[in-house]
Amino acid sequence: MPATVHVRELTADDLEAAWELGRFAFGSDPQRPAHASDPVPGMTRYGAFDDTGRLVGKAVDLHHDQWWSGRAVSAADVGGVAVAPEARGRGVARALLTTLLRGARDRGAAISALYPTVAAPYRACGWEAAGVLRTVDLTTAALPRHRPASHLTVRAGTPADLGAVAALYERVTRHRNGLLTRRGELFDFFAAKGDLPGDGLTLVEAGGELVGYATWQRGRGYGADSVLTVDEALAVSAEAARELVGVLGSWASVAPTLRLCPLDGDAVSVQLPLESAREHERDLWMHRPVDVVRAVSARGWPAYARGVVDFHLTDPLADWNTGTWRLTVADGAAELARVDGDADLRLDMRGFALLYAGAAQARSVAQAGLLHGAGATDPTALDLLGVGGPAQLLDYF
Repeated sequence: MPATVHVRELTADDLEAAWELGRFAFGSDPQRPAHASDPVPGMTRYGAFDDTGRLVGKAVDLHHDQWWSGRAVSAADVGGVAVAPEARGRGVARALLTTLLRGARDRGAAISALYPTVAAPYRACGWEAAGVLRTVDLTTAALPRHRPASHLTVRAGTPADLGAVAALYERVTRHRNGLLTRRGELFDFFAAKGDLPGDGLTLVEAGGELVGYATWQRGRGYGADSVLTVDEALAVSAEAARELVGVLGSWASVAPTLRLCPLDGDAVSVQLPLESAREHERDLWMHRPVDVVRAVSARGWPAYARGVVDFHLTDPLADWNTGTWRLTVADGAAELARVDGDADLRLDMRGFALLYAGAAQARSVAQAGLLHGAGATDPTALDLLGVGGPAQLLDYF
């Protein structure tokens, strides 16, 4: 193919070719979903074209927001990256991601996450592995059972309860880092039908207030290989969590295996016998900032964090992030300001991603070759960038 590609936003006329490119790349079902052929709000689709006008690559900017310590941060989460086999290894993905980042910055995005099929091309573009979405299997009969609490009500949910479910999800997730807010045009578009997620919705209420929920898919059969897939189980109290786990455990006679994605350290996870969990699937996710100034100022910061550190940052794709910066954190807020000259600490964009997401401390980032200090400079000053705990994702995209 020609050495150059031309990247632009896809139009409605391009969507059929984009679907076919993605179908072959990912081995998707030939049956095309309706939204694949229509513009979708909250989503920007990019295509790379060769000199003949043939589509040879595609990528999608998903207009998500993520929770970071109580504040919603605008994200350009990346999905659907595919390159035609004849065009691979020729810089097509890099060209796509460069254009996607610039467009995301223009629309106000601060950060980005993605699930890679292979990490190396994204590392070359500044993303770094920051966490894993784990799906585990538990023996349903091993779930703890207890006497139902008299002050709690358990019932099946209906579409009318979805607003309360969304509000409880926010109560559980907004103080954490990295989790999607599930707000905005993109989520509104896919929720417009108002259908229940999965086969069932189980609610736990206290005095008419929702305090826990589980969404699940029954699967098929009732033999030894039957699986109950729990798409999500969240609660805001230990009592509500125990009630939910008890309901899930009641499936033991017809669904010997329970499959779910645990949220680290939440009310439900601490009730589960995770020591006996078997890993069913693990999906690595990667992170990077789109705009470092926004990434720092838009998120929440722990009230106890306070400090100032200068560093030089190098970004291979987004030149607006390259330069010498001063990070100032105080009173639950932070800012990043350009400063003249150089700095003793020199940080690679992948190192910034690791620190910001709380996935590694500065000494480890330095050992990985993503942070360098002049002379005897102590790299731990940059631990300030990662205060507030590790990020986590519960949504696959």
